[in-house]
Amino acid sequence: MSTELPSNKTIFSGIQPSGVLHIGNYLGAIQQWIALQDANDAIFCIVDEHAITVPYDPKTLPDRVLDVAATYIAAGIDPEKSIMFIQSHVSAHTELAWLLSTIAPYGNMSRMTQFKEKSKKLSSKDAISLALFSYPVLMAADILLYGTHVVPVGEDQKQHIELTRLLAERFNAQFGETFTIPEPYISQTSARIMSLADATKKMSKSDAEKSYIALTDSPSVIRKKIASAVTDTDTAFSFAKSGPAVKNLLAIYKAFSGKEEQEIEKEFEKKTYKEFKTALADTIIASLEPFQKKYNDIRSEDTELRLILGKGMHRAQGIANATLHQAKKNMGLI
Repeated sequence: MSTELPSNKTIFSGIQPSGVLHIGNYLGAIQQWIALQDANDAIFCIVDEHAITVPYDPKTLPDRVLDVAATYIAAGIDPEKSIMFIQSHVSAHTELAWLLSTIAPYGNMSRMTQFKEKSKKLSSKDAISLALFSYPVLMAADILLYGTHVVPVGEDQKQHIELTRLLAERFNAQFGETFTIPEPYISQTSARIMSLADATKKMSKSDAEKSYIALTDSPSVIRKKIASAVTDTDTAFSFAKSGPAVKNLLAIYKAFSGKEEQEIEKEFEKKTYKEFKTALADTIIASLEPFQKKYNDIRSEDTELRLILGKGMHRAQGIANATLHQAKKNMGLI
């Protein structure tokens, strides 16, 4: 596992269009991707085929896909530097997933933690699909198609990268050298943002709206959510000594303000929670204003956005189809 910022590598990362993107996504993943694209060949995929492994609304999915694409660009992903495309537009992903499934061990698949967690959230066993069980194999195909060296992931995705590595190694051993063995990259500097309602849980778009701040939330909504955010019983503002709720709010303030911890502690040492929350909301609103303006401009004209995704699709297809062709040839498929 790599913790140093890579350079001159092929980077692959994707995000599901499964809900509103929030400040945790931005501070934890998207900012990291922006830093990576300047020194690497970066590939960003909107993984809509992963999004349909659980019950969803097909009427809203197209807009959610475009929302994610607009978010990428507004946040700083440059489609001229990076390849950005929609997963379902490159059929090699599902075809390679089937080929990889022939060597995927059932034992490893059944131990996937995220499958167990997502299954528990579904109302009945009938809602648990084969696609949900096998989606780590599709994720492996996503990664392996592009000769990926490095995959930026959170701790919760490490298990899937380990499976990807296992499948690549098995395939190479059985059919000949075909795939690059990817390494997970976990940033040690990215902020880990927790829920505003429960600071022991990671901020998630699948939780109640008051638990996260969406990147597109209006100033009034941001102020309301910050005002209702949980705090701790003491009123000390300390990165070392405060409880988890205040530490989380301090981490958000630090990430958006760019200030050092000591400076922040001094700034609020004699302030109340109300005063701190007002300053925090002001900082978030000011930081998100340029993003929101650009996002709204992009989203108001879908034609340009679709052209960008179309160009990304063609670039991705060229790489993916070549890898798929080699994999099929090595497997003896004619």
